[in-house]
Amino acid sequence: MAILSLHDVSLGYGGSTLIEGANLHIEAGERICLLGRNGTGKSTLLKLLNRQMEPQTGRMIYKSDLISAYLAQQVPLDLEGSVFDVILSGLGRQGRLASEYHRLSQAITENPDNESIAQLGRLEYQMQQTGAWEAERWTESVLALLHLDGEALFSALSAGLKRRVLLARALVARPELLMLDEPTNHLDIDAIAWLEEFLASWSGTLLLVTHDRQTIRRLSTRILEIDRKKLTSWECDYDTYLKRKEATEQTQAKAEDQFDKKLAEEEIWIRRGIQGRRTRNEGRVRRLRQMREVRRQRLAVSGTMKTQWQQTQSSGTLVIEAKGVAFGYQPDTCVIRELNTTILRGDKIGIIGPNGSGKTTLLRVLLGELAPREGIIRHGTRLQIAYFDQLHRQLDEEAAAMHCVNDGYEMLEINGKKRHVVGYLQDFLFTADQAKQKVGRLSGGQRNRLLLARLFAKPSNVLVMDEPTNDLDIETLELLEELLIDYPGTVLLVSHDRDFLNHVVTGTMTIKSDGIVHEYAGGYDDYLVQAKTDAVPETDVIPREKARQKRQRSPSVPKLTYRQKQELASLPEQIEAMETELDELHAWMAEPTFYRQDGSRIAQTASRAQALERQLADLYDRWEELAQME
Repeated sequence: MAILSLHDVSLGYGGSTLIEGANLHIEAGERICLLGRNGTGKSTLLKLLNRQMEPQTGRMIYKSDLISAYLAQQVPLDLEGSVFDVILSGLGRQGRLASEYHRLSQAITENPDNESIAQLGRLEYQMQQTGAWEAERWTESVLALLHLDGEALFSALSAGLKRRVLLARALVARPELLMLDEPTNHLDIDAIAWLEEFLASWSGTLLLVTHDRQTIRRLSTRILEIDRKKLTSWECDYDTYLKRKEATEQTQAKAEDQFDKKLAEEEIWIRRGIQGRRTRNEGRVRRLRQMREVRRQRLAVSGTMKTQWQQTQSSGTLVIEAKGVAFGYQPDTCVIRELNTTILRGDKIGIIGPNGSGKTTLLRVLLGELAPREGIIRHGTRLQIAYFDQLHRQLDEEAAAMHCVNDGYEMLEINGKKRHVVGYLQDFLFTADQAKQKVGRLSGGQRNRLLLARLFAKPSNVLVMDEPTNDLDIETLELLEELLIDYPGTVLLVSHDRDFLNHVVTGTMTIKSDGIVHEYAGGYDDYLVQAKTDAVPETDVIPREKARQKRQRSPSVPKLTYRQKQELASLPEQIEAMETELDELHAWMAEPTFYRQDGSRIAQTASRAQALERQLADLYDRWEELAQME
């Protein structure tokens, strides 16, 4: 039996239509995932289903006693009080009575007086009449279920815990239909796994918007998609949807090809000579006009985001080395401790950990923005760093989007070619009007795309990205994955998107509650396997700092002599000089004129390049050997 139905519904706002002629039936117990590009109207549809707005046309039919709840994408700024009070606010008058009773009971316990006791008696009577007692008991159960402290102040919680409180506020109404808009945003991986487990066991009907592909796979029994103002239902799981959609797109591409050929023939017909136009069929003319409109609407569909990296010279082989590093914001606390790592050119490192564990702090320590309390951070040569900031601090809220790309300049150079900023932003799905809008008016997804545009506009060989995946649609996520996989430099990446980590990174760093950073080979799934293994190969799984400590404890490893210390200090300069020469040789060998030389010179240059590569490998081995003895 359908609990909610839409019949030929169209909706939108601000004069623009987002969805046209939608028909939908939602059955009890379904778990539906709503997909679509940023800006296609997913959040607007949820608000419509939650009766927060009216459709432009069509009918909506609800089950007579349907109770629904909606978790919005953004955390409201006006919520105050304890966690208990915020959750009870989802119950209307019952919640207000229970909240007041809870507050007054605590006050009487601390300081009883006759007036307060009398007021408490009146509240007890009102609660009996309205059923608020049951509401209070159910709220206590939800608090326990979601592992929340009812006495904690809502304003003092992390973004992830605030989202959990708002989920509790939605659940306390015991909804038959639960609608969640991007519920995994700002949650760490452990919290996302908990949420998936909870929703998988929830007995009600679920409709959620999310771009986390693992969450979609885990929860969805049906896919809804908004594309080109049409709402389409796919009665299958996510992986089956991907296969069916690909087949549908191939069929559609063939049909559009045939349509375009027919349109071209009609255009030739309408442009025939005077005699042909005098006798033309008016019905055929009307059909041609209709075909032109179909073609126009198809071309008006926003394209695929496209971009490329700015080419620049390679960094040195060594990018960042940390030895015995510790950092804390307060003298008696330590966010990062015993950090020992070596990051080399081409490494793509994912950083994961609970919210508040220090992931962004770790990035800033590695980049040299924060000075370590103990230990040494050493940077390699020729580093050009581009930084993606999850808080968007690089964006001026009052500036136009186009002025944030190239520091106010309207022209920029991409791999030797001049481009206007507005045209460049169109590659990131910004219209000319959106490019001129203030940053403060952009959506979360648009701000992230603007930051990506700013990143790609500047040459770099080290890319640092702090939560780049929030608010991006799946299509943009997959494009970003491809770009990072092909990126020739080094990547440091903080993300809670498990599929994104699996596809991009070659190594994973995890920060534990004690501040110790552990390293694992591979992506997120590789980390899970290795973290559960008790006995693992030292080179693959054991964190480098532990391996180093093990070697230091070995009595067979001697201490550095004075001459060896001098040798160790001179190695970076030798390596830099060799890498510079090798880069110059490779650049010369890539020139077409190189092979017009005498054969002996070509062989001599190639031989020198091979010798330098062997010497560099020996020097790095020697550096590692001496560093272990230090």
